[in-house]
Amino acid sequence: MLSVAEAEAVLQSLVVPLATAEDTERVALLESVGRILAAPIASPLDFPHWDNSAMDGYAVRYVDVAQAGSEASADAACLLEVIEAIAAGQVPQRSIASHQAARIFTGAMLPEGADTIVMQENTRVRGDRQVEVLQAPPQAGHFVRRRGEFHRVGDRLLSPGICLGPADIAVLAAAQCATVPVFRRPQVGILSTGDELVELFGALGAGCEPEPCLQPGQIIDSNRYALAALVQHSGAQPHLLGRIGDQPGALRAAIAATLTGAIASVTATSSPAQPRPLDLVISSGGVSVGDHDHVDAVLEALGATLHIRAVAVKPGKPLTVATLPRPQGPDLLYVGLPGNPVSALVSFWRFVQPALRRLGGAADWQPQFVQGKTLQSLQAGGQRETYVWGRWRWGAEGGEFAIAPGSHSSGNLVNLAQTNALAKIPIGIQTLAPGDLVEVLLLG
Repeated sequence: MLSVAEAEAVLQSLVVPLATAEDTERVALLESVGRILAAPIASPLDFPHWDNSAMDGYAVRYVDVAQAGSEASADAACLLEVIEAIAAGQVPQRSIASHQAARIFTGAMLPEGADTIVMQENTRVRGDRQVEVLQAPPQAGHFVRRRGEFHRVGDRLLSPGICLGPADIAVLAAAQCATVPVFRRPQVGILSTGDELVELFGALGAGCEPEPCLQPGQIIDSNRYALAALVQHSGAQPHLLGRIGDQPGALRAAIAATLTGAIASVTATSSPAQPRPLDLVISSGGVSVGDHDHVDAVLEALGATLHIRAVAVKPGKPLTVATLPRPQGPDLLYVGLPGNPVSALVSFWRFVQPALRRLGGAADWQPQFVQGKTLQSLQAGGQRETYVWGRWRWGAEGGEFAIAPGSHSSGNLVNLAQTNALAKIPIGIQTLAPGDLVEVLLLG
């Protein structure tokens, strides 16, 4: 049985990130939000594009105002002739000569001859065409943003491997990128196993009221939809490959079908998807040691190499990670998650999400751990690294973790809802008292 760190390292080592030209596509700018940038973005022009003002005020020659407000000029006001007004987007029409100024607004082009901006708070208007400078700027060039001061033509603005957010979209727009090179979304197949599982749309009526077809001993296959949502949230495209009962033959046929290259499936939005090769297959259930757990044996029968069978973690001890040979192309990565709903989700957050981010081309993506105080006592057996779910928030004295109320059984899916964090209790620790520091994995 591997430690959590060992299991994470093994899974990461098996991931081959998207990196080739075939893995790249161009999408419209607004469609690139949340996607992984596939190529460097170089600046097509200088930033700023021209010398411009960083303040509302007056564009002047520094030599004309250097003594304004000083003892040397106490007997003489510093008066300048205002020859034009320049708003953002306008081109200056005149050059600034001795003892002249131009009214200027933030972002407007600096007129020829001017080298300094006097902010309007340090001036007094004297009639229609004169302004008095009350205080000199500290030096020439004050409040002037020079052309190319931030970036010059050819400078790298964005690097590949970043997840594009709102600020990145602004940079891409400023760089005139109407389309953006991004990595394609990894294609992830999702299989559910278990005789007890029932299809969602066959068991629920329009008002989400159980119909008689949900018989005693049966449960809705909620893992399928939770995992599809997690896959989608991780930047990949989920494909629902169906529910397989606890029959080795049926399971073997379903897994073998994922190896043949392109596969037709239903996406998470229930619309038909074009056949395409899968990059990863995730299943839930059938990976423990019971009489009805057949995933490991079926994988071995298909020629798979099993790299992980169990991890010293709670919830989620059963975890299968394998690579399956395909008739053509690289091996297919397979992750078998536990069937208990909480175990499946915790295992995904802890192991699959980092691997999926790496697969999708994200550079140096890491789970986000923070440290804060627990508000309640946290209990663990001490033999396995334990994760307790709850809510994290920033309080007046730093981060705080509040355990979710109710049962923390690995089958209590409802208890997991509305949580945003997992508190980590290391091996060897059985109790954390209120106020103790705890390491917390933020979900999302």
